[in-house]
Amino acid sequence: MSALKTVRSYGALLPLAILRILLGFLFLWSFLDKMFGLGFSTKSANSMINGGSPTEGFLMYGTDTMSFLADTPALVQVLDVVIMAAFLLLGIALILGIGMKLAAVGGTLLLLLMYVSLFPLTKAGSTNPLVDYHIMYMFLLWAFYLSNAGDVLGLGKWWKEQSLVARYPILE
Repeated sequence: MSALKTVRSYGALLPLAILRILLGFLFLWSFLDKMFGLGFSTKSANSMINGGSPTEGFLMYGTDTMSFLADTPALVQVLDVVIMAAFLLLGIALILGIGMKLAAVGGTLLLLLMYVSLFPLTKAGSTNPLVDYHIMYMFLLWAFYLSNAGDVLGLGKWWKEQSLVARYPILE
């Protein structure tokens, strides 16, 4: 059996679909915790609805790579909205199995920016100087898209049949 047939078989796609849903829940939970301060990584007082910034601490206390962005409050507010929207949309897309191409592209950009903001990783407390979970998640997003993992335990097949998606393939 060729590698392509193996990856497209249900037995190979089922673990990918489960990973897709779990990663989606991780992004959705990040949104919910940062928005409402559920007390896991974000205290209620630091939540976005209570005036907190999900990116300010990341920019100020990460490595020096992007700390200069924290000096512009208006830019921090824009980044807050963009990152929160990305967490929410990625979470929904991955859980439902829709928009896998857009999730792969947008998620890669988000994760790449987060990765760069922590560079060098040794300063951020990573155990590896080059590879961390951001890189792993980027490759997972592309594996989900390229294998059609949204079709298993998701609405991927239905989504791709919609006229808007047929007209604009980036929405696949």
